[in-house]
Amino acid sequence: MSVSTVAADQSVCAPLPVLGRDVTVPLVTGGEVTYAALDYAASAPALQRVWDDVAAYAPYYGSVHRGAGYLSQLSTDLFENARRTVEEFLDCRADDQVVFTRSTTDSLNLLAAALPADCQVFVFETEHHASLLPWRDARVTYLNAPRTPGEAVDTLERALAARDPYGPALVCVTGASNVTGELWPVRELAAAAHAHGARIVLDAAQLAPHHPVSVQDLDVDWVAFSGHKLYAPFGSGVLAGRSDWLREADPYLAGGGASRKVTRRADGGVDVEWHDSAARHEAGSPNVIGAYSIASACKALTEEGFDNLLARERHLIRTVRAGLAEVPEVRVLSLFGDDAPRVGVISFVVEGWNSSHFAAALSAEYGIGVRDGLFCAHPLVRTLLGSAPETQGECGAPEAAPGEKSLNAIRVSFGAGTPDEHVERFVRAVRELVRDGARWQYRTEGGRCVPAV
Repeated sequence: MSVSTVAADQSVCAPLPVLGRDVTVPLVTGGEVTYAALDYAASAPALQRVWDDVAAYAPYYGSVHRGAGYLSQLSTDLFENARRTVEEFLDCRADDQVVFTRSTTDSLNLLAAALPADCQVFVFETEHHASLLPWRDARVTYLNAPRTPGEAVDTLERALAARDPYGPALVCVTGASNVTGELWPVRELAAAAHAHGARIVLDAAQLAPHHPVSVQDLDVDWVAFSGHKLYAPFGSGVLAGRSDWLREADPYLAGGGASRKVTRRADGGVDVEWHDSAARHEAGSPNVIGAYSIASACKALTEEGFDNLLARERHLIRTVRAGLAEVPEVRVLSLFGDDAPRVGVISFVVEGWNSSHFAAALSAEYGIGVRDGLFCAHPLVRTLLGSAPETQGECGAPEAAPGEKSLNAIRVSFGAGTPDEHVERFVRAVRELVRDGARWQYRTEGGRCVPAV
């Protein structure tokens, strides 16, 4: 299938309006071009609707929960209504809690702090560092990267069957890989976890912006995601799910809002009674605008309809994959194979190119923003590149000059706000760079490949 054939498919919805869609950037070769933001997996641009909702609320900004004034009461209602909107978006159970956090990383560190004593944690090496690293106070079993969804379930089954059957256990798994975009068999992994008396938390940072996420349908115990990947501004996130471990744990942060009652003892000490609700882990003045922006994004995606969003994204995925397939020097990275269902996240390497050099040329010569590196998923990318576990590599660009080999890859990612022209320009740029080479000289500066002045 050719790129022109794929691009001619007009049966999909138009891209959703996002901030920055008309921003122009300079090219080193002269002139300017509209910026093609193709790094959605890192941070998606905010929806225009979300930004408009936040701007409309801003004059009514007030502290929540503890103010008697009109603006405080209005802000409190808005904050708690945002919690209910997220509950509906995730199809939570009646007794689940929605805790507002700073990000997916923050959410999973909160859950890690709430684990019962002597909890066993099972996590695949394929996870983003946000879900690979928080479990420092638990007994962690790291599972090898599976090569099929069925192998993932079998690997987890074997590990759980060998565990101590009497203690608490938690499985942490991604919904969609931030490196390959491939969808994981979450429902089947949840069934395996529950069959062995374990609970499961879903890292939905890459899944929720692209697919509906139902806590009840997937039968997961918790879901974590970030606002800045869900077309909302930076600084907000969600942990949603079962309340018992959260209610029994010490507050994630100690302070106002988390405490229901504080009294002095006769010996001069302090006694504290903590809230049992989500407020237990939301100490301090909460990020009202962040919570409101997440709720606004949830509403926008729901009203647009995930069927429409999925149809558009599949169209973009076909365009990119067909274009890359026409360049023999490009190798797309995959765990589960070419036919695996995926979201709009594709990583690849180019024969004869340092990945940082290639990404720099895409930016400087074509106005295209992609990501290069190990994508905060070092063990997975090393596995996909066939390197030894101890081989050096960094989250960002390597200390390698243009043309030198590097342990890194290039990632292109897109979503609801991506116009066809951006992915078509990307495919054309890849073809031209591989065929003709870069038109500019580049050098390494501070670990990054940059245009030479």
